Amino acid sequence: MHEEWIASYERNGYFFPIQAFSEDEGATCRLAYFDYIAQRDEELKTLAPREHYRVLSETHTVLPWVYAIASNTAVLDVVEQLIGPNILIWSSRWFSKMPGDKTYVSWHQDATYWGLSPLKVATAWIALSESIPENGCMRVIPETHKMALLPQIETYAPDNALTRGQEIAVEVDEKRAVDIVLRPGQMSLHHVLIVHGSKANTSDKPRIGIAIRYVAPEVKQDGQRPVAMLVRGRDCGNFDLIEPPASGRADGSDNIQADAVNRMMKNILR
Repeated sequence: MHEEWIASYERNGYFFPIQAFSEDEGATCRLAYFDYIAQRDEELKTLAPREHYRVLSETHTVLPWVYAIASNTAVLDVVEQLIGPNILIWSSRWFSKMPGDKTYVSWHQDATYWGLSPLKVATAWIALSESIPENGCMRVIPETHKMALLPQIETYAPDNALTRGQEIAVEVDEKRAVDIVLRPGQMSLHHVLIVHGSKANTSDKPRIGIAIRYVAPEVKQDGQRPVAMLVRGRDCGNFDLIEPPASGRADGSDNIQADAVNRMMKNILR
């Protein structure tokens, strides 16, 4: 990661675009994602958007191709510049919006509910399709990672993709918002404290992306002991480590995923 990238990230709280994969690799992963969603379609139909995390979270624990995305050398090399040489995958979550999808993400700060300290945390948002304003790309408010945590309310709005429908309770100056525009195979990085969100997909193009949350091993999480996966360097014992998924676990229904999701949500929703 070039020095000016780091300086820009530290100054603004985000950086993009960064090439993680080729467009062809992104297209291959996008097809794998659609296959996975087709397998879990009936379950998804029974869930409200804010409950889709049960299917769309922690898939790196059971799907080898998702683990390959999250542990890709090009991605880890960039993350290492922000949190150091020892890297754990703490969480992953798909954020997809099909054409005309009303699902949105309200303005929020991740650190409010994550319960992590110290904040040696970095989120890589990896696009498997074009991510543009028309199909609901992520938006950020620059430099808000330098502020204290803002008050948030829990709306539980039906089309809000966040688990509580949480949104910042003070006015956000949307004129300052920056659209995180990405091509397939590109990624962005954003700080755990930055104010961010996204609008609904009003286009005829799907928006498919995955957020991978990385932490340094010295980070601790409040609540139940979480699981994590060591992808670079050494661990120091704050997490229950799990192994990468074997090639035989391909349908995402493994109990390992369910356990990881349950532990995560107990801590976030405590």
